[in-house]
Amino acid sequence: MRIVIVGGVAAGMSAAARARRHDETAEIIVLERGPEVSFANCGLPYHVSGEIADADSLLLHTPASLRATLNLDVRCGHEVTKIDPEEKTVTVVSSAGVDTLAYDALVLTPGASAVRPPLPGLDSPRVSTLRTVADAVGLRARVDDGARRAVVLGAGYIGLEAAEAFRHAGIDVAVVEMAPHVLPPLERELAHLLDEELRRLGIRVHAGVAAERVEPGVGEDVVVLGDGTRVPADVIVLSVGVRPDTAFAVEAGVAHERGAIVVDDRGRTDVPGIWAAGDATVSVDAVTGARRPIALAGPANRAGRLIADDIFGRDTGRTIPAGLGTAIVRVGTLTAAMTGANRTALESAGIAHHTLHLHPNQHAGYFPGAAPIHLMVHVAKKDGLLLGAQAVGVEGVDKRIDVLATAIRAGIPATDLIDLDLAYSPPYGQAKDPVNLTGMVAENVAEGRLRLWYAEDLDAVAASSLILDVRTPAEFASGHIPGALNIPHTELRSRIDEVRSAASGRPVRVLCAAGVRANIAHRILVGHGLDSASLSGGIQTLRHWYGAEIDRILTPDQTVTEGARA
Repeated sequence: MRIVIVGGVAAGMSAAARARRHDETAEIIVLERGPEVSFANCGLPYHVSGEIADADSLLLHTPASLRATLNLDVRCGHEVTKIDPEEKTVTVVSSAGVDTLAYDALVLTPGASAVRPPLPGLDSPRVSTLRTVADAVGLRARVDDGARRAVVLGAGYIGLEAAEAFRHAGIDVAVVEMAPHVLPPLERELAHLLDEELRRLGIRVHAGVAAERVEPGVGEDVVVLGDGTRVPADVIVLSVGVRPDTAFAVEAGVAHERGAIVVDDRGRTDVPGIWAAGDATVSVDAVTGARRPIALAGPANRAGRLIADDIFGRDTGRTIPAGLGTAIVRVGTLTAAMTGANRTALESAGIAHHTLHLHPNQHAGYFPGAAPIHLMVHVAKKDGLLLGAQAVGVEGVDKRIDVLATAIRAGIPATDLIDLDLAYSPPYGQAKDPVNLTGMVAENVAEGRLRLWYAEDLDAVAASSLILDVRTPAEFASGHIPGALNIPHTELRSRIDEVRSAASGRPVRVLCAAGVRANIAHRILVGHGLDSASLSGGIQTLRHWYGAEIDRILTPDQTVTEGARA
């Protein structure tokens, strides 16, 4: 059997290695257009920063090592330009000329290419992508050659990593993102934390605005933004997205959606004898059912492995799962991670859900270094299943998102998180881990013991309800919602008549710093027959939601009295 694999790196090399383990006699040919067939593309930004000093350490395998280890015929610099499904051949262009290669099984893993918007000036030699080892080496060379100013176009995962890499290397950095905030898949209130961290690092953020053009110059280029801002740059990284690199497959009649190859749960295309995996294929969202490519290494590796099983008829009972899009990124001292659907995706899919905001410490509060994990979790109203989770913090974010990703994959109801038996010791966690706490809050909401209101509804709430702030007077004085009544939660029972009088028949909407004290107050209010709800995530989430506008929302008051009336 001859297996031809188009494209290396994650999916292609996984398919090739697994195929060899199935059959020692198979002829396995890997055709890679670029100069490297197996490299750590996720590590590229860290070579630019200098954290990975030797670019060769990014090369996981070479054609020679793959020949020696797995007897693979790896041909770099070979580009497939045409597929003939009838004859079961591919046309290959290389420095040696044009060749035709027959196959018994064809695996397409061509990946994706960087999107290049039609902006004037993008052909400047100072503009680069960050997709290959050569890109990383070139950018590092510019750093070493004395580049002083960098502009990163796009604040997705690679864009943020590139910006951090340049700043780590001591370069002045500006980031431009057309979406309203950096890392667009991240929820608005969590993205604010990354925005603050980028600014703390000295990185200038231009969000909600697009680049209009690059003006090449002799000593420097200038990136001109839609709002007229002019940003000088010695080096410019283009990172505004990727698109499936599949023109040759589309021309051969392989079914696709907007260029992404359509496959079934075993990686089969609609053309017999052709499989596909990785960034170039359509993935079905496990939560919403949305169909789109997911450009992540983990799913690509696993899909390539399963395709090899299918080629050899090895039915393991496993199939390529629908995607959760679990991802993580470092930004300065912070880590941001996510899994499953975000609020926008759920609303677009019409999935009714509760959103929970929590701010628990990553480990015991009495152990040095305790810091909050800002956690958001979406829970289905219909059946209580977990739909998605996101978190930002200095430590422990990866652990919690991985646990929640596992729970979503396993179909565990949110309330069952209470009983997960997670490792605990003061330096590592809490007896009530943030994941357990998420389950407890979800249970309270599901059973009606906790009713939530949200930061985005503040204007409507302030117009129709009494806002009760149950923080201490000192906390209240540091910044509060105008017109709020301040009664500490420890005094609420003895002062319930004040609440009733101030409410005058209106609903009571209670808040505290993070939600814990407000929940206690909520139960007291409900116990006294009042219409109550608690602000999800408290003042912390309110601050994150409004970001730079928070001074308009919260009023400091140096003459506050505990009994201030609405």
